Amino acid sequence: MLISDILKETVTAILGNRARSGLTILGIVIGIASVIAMVAIGQGAQGSIQTSIQSIGSNLIIVYPGAQRGVGSQVSAGRGSARTLTQGDADAISGLTDVAAVASEVSGRYQVTQKANNTNTTVTGTTPPYASVRNVTISEGSFISQQNVDSYSKVAVLGPTTVTDLFGTADPVGQIVRINKIDFTVIGVTKSKGGSGFGSQDDMIYIPITTAQRLLVGNEYLSDIDISATSQSALSVVQQEANSLLLERHKIKNGGTADFTILNQADIAATASSVTGTFTILLGAIAGISLLVGGIGIMNMMLTTVTERTREIGLRKAVGARRRDISNQFLMESVMLTFLGGLFGILLGWLSSFIVTKFFSISSTMTMSSVLLAFGVSAAIGIIFGYYPARRASRLNPIDALRYE
Repeated sequence: MLISDILKETVTAILGNRARSGLTILGIVIGIASVIAMVAIGQGAQGSIQTSIQSIGSNLIIVYPGAQRGVGSQVSAGRGSARTLTQGDADAISGLTDVAAVASEVSGRYQVTQKANNTNTTVTGTTPPYASVRNVTISEGSFISQQNVDSYSKVAVLGPTTVTDLFGTADPVGQIVRINKIDFTVIGVTKSKGGSGFGSQDDMIYIPITTAQRLLVGNEYLSDIDISATSQSALSVVQQEANSLLLERHKIKNGGTADFTILNQADIAATASSVTGTFTILLGAIAGISLLVGGIGIMNMMLTTVTERTREIGLRKAVGARRRDISNQFLMESVMLTFLGGLFGILLGWLSSFIVTKFFSISSTMTMSSVLLAFGVSAAIGIIFGYYPARRASRLNPIDALRYE
């Protein structure tokens, strides 16, 4: 039996019962669309998180006060709260080989007001190198200078979200904001970097570290120390050297009892990638259940079709059709149904991911690999779930089939 004849018979059979064929295809459409949409959302989230991690700094290493609690807990905690790091530690680290810059930080959340407007945001006291270490770019005015730090200046640099909350569309440079009931003069506004899993980097205020320690925090301890290595390859070396230096300065002989935690950007990115990868697989697996249900629907329909066409099968065998011809015909029908379901499912999946990104502000990325996977899965479902009905049809006894009522 020629391939063209099989295709012709397949189209005729599918169109012969359009309602049933349509409902069967719909099961595959929903399954494929669900898998594509869920994988797209997972991959989009992974890409967004990776971009956010890269935006927090260049070749970044962060030293937190307090004992090691693991990457996950440190990421979720955001800042160490113990009092074990000092400016002397930061100055000592800046002298290490392969260190490009070091920035000290003290931070906390405070109520900030500007006339009738107010917001609660993160206020970070820091030093001039922070801008280069954390990839902060100024869109208006200037960043904190060393003179501001030395003179305990009450000046502030605002993130764009904070500017919107406090000033709307007005120019904030030169205006006064009150942080914890203390007046600060706005000297600059940073460019937008977007939100991340570590909190929005646009909803922040930067002030001189000395001013923050004296007027807001009330002590000279640091929330963390940010280190920029000279290159990506130097991250591990700088991390080890900083660890050894701090153990020596803090007079700690056993590294397991260190009163600080060091993380580098590569570790954070790898952990985030692992988490989002698992999340994507989980989403795809959950959506894949609907594909399984769709495949069972295909098998059920094909078994019903075999029963309905028993006399036709007997007649074909009586005039010389081989088992292989009968099997190929029913298998082709199954594959055709799943192929159509896969095609429409891909379109629906793309549309769903577009809608999610457009109206719900959830990042999604549809890749060629997910499209090819969808086609492969739909073809596999057609073959796997169509094999048994096709085999059953091919093994019918022609005499019994012709007698079937």
